[in-house]
Formats: sequence, C-alpha cells, structure tokens
Amino acid sequence: MLRQRTIREAVHAIGIGVHSAAKVRMTLRPAEPDTGIVLVHSQGNHFTRIPARVENVCDTTLATSVRKDDITVSTVEHLLSALWGVGIDNLIVELNGGEVPIFDGSAAPFIYLVHSAGIVEQSAGKKLIRIKKEIQVKEGQASATLKPFDGFKGAYTFVYNHPVYNRYPKHVEIDFARTSYINDVSRARSFGLVDELEQAQAINRCHGSSLENAVGIDDYMILNEEGLRYEDEFVKHKLLDLIGDLYLLGHPIIGEVEGYMSGHSLNNQLCLKLLESRQSWELITSNDPVGEVQQPGWSQDWEVSPQRLIPQRMNGVKT
Repeated sequence: MLRQRTIREAVHAIGIGVHSAAKVRMTLRPAEPDTGIVLVHSQGNHFTRIPARVENVCDTTLATSVRKDDITVSTVEHLLSALWGVGIDNLIVELNGGEVPIFDGSAAPFIYLVHSAGIVEQSAGKKLIRIKKEIQVKEGQASATLKPFDGFKGAYTFVYNHPVYNRYPKHVEIDFARTSYINDVSRARSFGLVDELEQAQAINRCHGSSLENAVGIDDYMILNEEGLRYEDEFVKHKLLDLIGDLYLLGHPIIGEVEGYMSGHSLNNQLCLKLLESRQSWELITSNDPVGEVQQPGWSQDWEVSPQRLIPQRMNGVKT
C-alpha cells in the first residue's frame, strides 16, 4: 500500500519572488495525515491559512496564485510540482510574503529542501484521483485534456514560432512509471524572451526576473552562459507547470494529461471542469482494488541522493 507522506522536520530557505522581487522567508513543516498542502501567510502576528486547492485559485497571469479573504500567495506551481514529484501529501508552507520564492526557476530547489528535511511515510493510505472518462477544455487553438490511463502519463506540445525555440524539441511525452521526475523534469527552468520582459513588468509581473532564475532568450540565442539543462528544457518546463497546477486538485492523478499550448489559465479550467464532471473520476485510496495501475515512481525517487540531482549552485537559496 502506498502511504501518505510528509517531511521529518522543519526546513527554512530564503529567496525572492519572481514577480514582486521581494525577499521571502519560507519554512516547510510536517503536517498530519489528510492535511494536504497548506500555505500559511504571516503578516506581523496575523496568520492566514490557504489550502493549496483549485477552488482557491484567484489569478493565473504568468503564474498560479491562491487567495483567502484579502490575502494572496502567488507562484505556487513549481513548489506543488516538486511536492508531487516526491509524493508529499501533507505539508505546511509558511511564508512571510505574498509569493513562493522562485529560487532558480525550476522545481529542483524545493526537492532539495524536502530531501534535506527528510521524508516520512504516515499511517494513512495515499488518496488518488482516478480518471474514468476523458474531459477536455479549449481556448482558441490551445487545449488541455485528461484521459484514463493505468498510471500517470504527461504530455505537452509547445507551439511558438521563434528562431531559438525552433531549434529545440517542442513536444514531450513521459510515462512516470518509467521515467524519473527528479532526473528528467524537475530541473527545467522558467524561460522567456527578453523582448517580452518590459510588457510583463508593465502589468506588475517579472520584476525579479534574471538569468539567475530563468532562461533568457534574445532574437538569436540563449543568454545564459551554461545553456540549457535538457535539450527539451522549454517544453519540459511547461509540463512541470502543468503537473503543479494539477496538484491543486489535492491528490495525485491516475490518468493521462496532455497540454497543447496550454498555460496556467487553461490548466486551472481543466481542474475545475474535472471537479464539476463527477462521473469522470473517482477518489480511491492506495489499498483499494485498483487493478493493474502502474504508479508513478515516488518510491524510487525519494530514495535518490539529491546531491546527484540538484546543481551545486543553488541560485538564491539560503537555508
């Protein structure tokens, strides 16, 4: 039986918010079974608990943000993607600012922190959302789809006609029963065109963007000295985002997800449509008879030494 997981002890880190450029202290703490992922925003002596759930999403402009009352926490998708990747079900995430730190623009620093804290299995069985019937949302040419599948498979197609993007793969499809999220996806960074930065900042986004936390691209080349971490880093980061947005459902998916030009908005619409389409899914626990389901490789990934997987240079991470 797959069991729910949390971390062994608290771990702290300091980074900046990619949109606000503000310094944020983040503390990850263990949580009891069936707690889920809960963000705790601290402001002086006032603490606001915001469950990381799709119904609390309030904005999807260049990031996914959640809100309770008048408190918003932005850029939750990389953290949630990482927590899915190592099978963490229950966690308290304390923040003294309104944004999850961006660190190096990937999910890898969050995995490093979780491994540093240690992972423990809990008494309760892991809960899973099994897709029973295909559902899809569309917006223009873009689409996001969930289908039945005995395991978890993710696919993404990135469509953007640009001299740099055109040199690299624009489609990825991964069966996570056979491929390690940590090795093959988690280190994919955010990316963007330098020409689009001014436009993003005009809508109060990306004030903290730099080559320390994103892959920068001009008209002809990648600006980061080290180049790409994966040949298909661009499309893998889009898949990383999609997985993080899906984890706002509160439980891992047993099924197949496919994004075609989708972003945070469409990913969120897919989650909402799934919840509304009650006949399309069922909630199971890992000790239920679930047939020949090939579970994602959480049990293998969480045993791997993070020193082999995470770059030694942890951009912006101070523990």
